Amino acid sequence: MRKLTLDDFKNYKFLSGIEHSPDGRHVGFVVHEADMEENKYRSNLYLAEVATRKIRKLTTFDKESSFKWQDDEHLVFATIRDPKDKEAAESHKEFTQLYRINIHGGEADKYLRLKKSLGSFDFLAGGDVLATCAFDLNAKDQLNLSETELSDELKRLKEEEDYEVLEEIPFWSNGGGFTSKKRSRLCRFDAQGTFQGYLTGEYTNVESVKLNEEKNKAVLVSSTFQDKEELLNELSYFDGETVRVLDTPGLTISFADFLDKDTLIFTATDMKKLGLNENGKFYTYDLLTDTLALITPDLDQSLYNSVGSDARYGGSKTRVVDGGELYFTTTLGTNAELWKVNREGVLRPVITEEGSVDGVSVKNGHVAYIAMKNTTLQELYFLEAPALPVSSFNTWVQEEIQLSLPEPLKLTLDDGTVIDGFVLKPVDYTEGKTWPVLLEIHGGPKTVYGSVFYHELQLFAAQGYYVVFCNPRGSDGKGNDFSDIRGKYGTIDYEDLMNFTDLALFTYPDMDLSNLFVTGGSYGGFMTNWIIGHTNRFKAAVSQRSISNWISMFNTTDIGYYFADDQNASSPWDNHAKMWWHSPLKYADQVVTPTLFIHSEEDYRCWLTEGLQMFTALKYHNVESRLCLFKGENHELSRSGKPKHRQRRLEEISGWFARYRTLKTADE
Repeated sequence: MRKLTLDDFKNYKFLSGIEHSPDGRHVGFVVHEADMEENKYRSNLYLAEVATRKIRKLTTFDKESSFKWQDDEHLVFATIRDPKDKEAAESHKEFTQLYRINIHGGEADKYLRLKKSLGSFDFLAGGDVLATCAFDLNAKDQLNLSETELSDELKRLKEEEDYEVLEEIPFWSNGGGFTSKKRSRLCRFDAQGTFQGYLTGEYTNVESVKLNEEKNKAVLVSSTFQDKEELLNELSYFDGETVRVLDTPGLTISFADFLDKDTLIFTATDMKKLGLNENGKFYTYDLLTDTLALITPDLDQSLYNSVGSDARYGGSKTRVVDGGELYFTTTLGTNAELWKVNREGVLRPVITEEGSVDGVSVKNGHVAYIAMKNTTLQELYFLEAPALPVSSFNTWVQEEIQLSLPEPLKLTLDDGTVIDGFVLKPVDYTEGKTWPVLLEIHGGPKTVYGSVFYHELQLFAAQGYYVVFCNPRGSDGKGNDFSDIRGKYGTIDYEDLMNFTDLALFTYPDMDLSNLFVTGGSYGGFMTNWIIGHTNRFKAAVSQRSISNWISMFNTTDIGYYFADDQNASSPWDNHAKMWWHSPLKYADQVVTPTLFIHSEEDYRCWLTEGLQMFTALKYHNVESRLCLFKGENHELSRSGKPKHRQRRLEEISGWFARYRTLKTADE
């Protein structure tokens, strides 16, 4: 077997979009893979037959990243294949071209051309299309324009590419670009693709839409705002003709579906106790009586998958209703499990294996899911034989590559709180010498490290490092109190990380105390910046997509105006001193650790100014530092960035640590 190489990720297969056919006989899903030559990802549709467990590829055009079942035998997806369509899209002309493919064979054909740019879509019972469509309050609606007017508008939009006018916050979103006065509206098309009208107002932004089992009604999660978007949003009901907002005051809703034809189930939080990171609870809404009910008042459990990995691409459903119960993923400890809840609020586990359930579909009791188990990459599984994957896209990794198995390590605090973590030994570990140590810090902060496959961590183990990673206070998986570090950033979480590092050094005596390195991204980037300003124990650091100044982060990033004040329990106006105290930039004059900064030009979550400020401060104080800026990338560089950019990022980190790393034998 060989060691993992930096660019092995180009051969991984990433699974997403899992969904049963209406009759439950087939499961459709998407397989993505990196194309290094074209510097992009190829995506195609696949089909698994439930009865035989056989898998076959449906498309070969490499552009099908999502789909909808139209009926038992047809999948429909939006894509641009025709060069004329590509030219029209580049001219700012609004349209969506749908293709349809029969699961029994043949290539996809052009199906419907809709004169709006769609986000999501689904088919109503009569064949009409219910969809979310892009709507720009600063542009003319192209639906109502004559050919001459449309030509003039397209010319104007082309000229406007050099300008952005901002009139509200947030004014941009990570991965979505500038968003000021742009909305996603619910609209309807007939079965021939003719626009029938908007169903929501011009200032309403539709976040999600879910049809009922009969496909004649829908539930919406949306927010309506001008000037400033608030955290509280709306639950709405589409009765087949019109949309009405339901009475759910004071809630932030993250998901909604039909539990039965007259009952909605949704997840929400009022944020009153623990702010925006407070775990949600389950609610029902009776459409006949307009009655809202909290069915899990005592629940303190994560309601989503927060297990981190850089070996995923694309998205999947993680909550689905079947048989009057809602199946959902939940993070418990270091694993993402599958549970279900009924209308009485009774919760039961469904899949509790070590690893991460990344996507799920349930139909007539049959559970299909995408998962990463232990150190394996994603595969398709059916619940009736969970130990046997249906697919084998990534089995070559275990067959060809020598991996380091995560060894659990637990730090117990004085009050009994347990900090979970892991250690990867160097792949070529032998006794008789000491080994350099890399501390990796996750983002969030409300995410977790688990035992699942992580390319970056395995890479450094292959390069001869002990890799140490843990879930300090602020992480997910252990309830609200554990994850609540509002106003405490850089205090108890910093202590947990340093104490866990000390525990690892004590537990593994051949770790080289004089050869410590540290890196992290997002919250992990903040913490890397914080660490180098508070200790000199690390020989080199890599700070990625970081926060350095809470005051500038508040006023420039897509989430800053509500995240920064919530997490710091202060704002630039009511407690400027506290925000500055928690800012790593305040302590930059104390840094001596050589530091590489990695940032993306279009990272609007932790904007470029955060990395630039810290880099400038270190240069000003004569600290060895370097900044690598990735053009055209955003906050997701390490997870879904262009393949060549992901490779360059790993080259930068590896090269920076190698510059300062020294190798020793045990008797030196």
